[in-house]
Amino acid sequence: MTTPDDVKKAPAKDPWDLPDVSGLVVGVLGGTGDQGRGLAYRLAKAGQKVIIGSRAAERARTAAEELGLGVEGADNAECARRSDVVIVAVPWDGHAKTLESLRADLVGKLVIDCVNPLGFDKQGAYAIKPEEGSAAQQAAALLPESRVTAAFHHLSAVLLSDPEIAEIDTDVMVLGEKRADTDIVQALAGRIPGMRGVFAGRLRNAHQVEALVANLISVNRRYKAHAGLRVTDV
Repeated sequence: MTTPDDVKKAPAKDPWDLPDVSGLVVGVLGGTGDQGRGLAYRLAKAGQKVIIGSRAAERARTAAEELGLGVEGADNAECARRSDVVIVAVPWDGHAKTLESLRADLVGKLVIDCVNPLGFDKQGAYAIKPEEGSAAQQAAALLPESRVTAAFHHLSAVLLSDPEIAEIDTDVMVLGEKRADTDIVQALAGRIPGMRGVFAGRLRNAHQVEALVANLISVNRRYKAHAGLRVTDV
């Protein structure tokens, strides 16, 4: 008779044993904006093949030429089709419309949403909570045949784009439904010197991660800084 004590448990997977992602093509929708452009630059500098996407292909190609490092430019649809992993870095007010228009092009793709729904008034930045709960959850609802994750929310575009800065000293909170997908995103973050991807839960927890950017904006304004995050004891 077999008892529970006779069954050997599989050893727990090392959470830092991440896949090799060096051969993946990364597309950046909104790659001509500050955040998208900075991410494209850092990933390309780390050796990743990167395609910048924009509504206007010519604008994307111009931005790619300025970055160099083998970066290519294309319209959003072509960028999505040619990429293995697609980072969504478009403005919040165009988030839903952009993803709706690219639903077919993003089928089967790993999508990383880094959009922060924010509003601004005389008191500064404040978080907006979308009907779906977060930008990432909105993306998941609009892209039912894609693998949606969330990451890269708290990065300074100024630091990302500065060629004089060798390392970006920060952690990246990574959220998603499947470990295989979040492991890929963590590995991509880890390709950028100084950066580390840390799993932070499922997409239902994305709102507070997106909302924290409003607090970082307040930190930056008070201290004239480009603040990021570090998670301790992991």
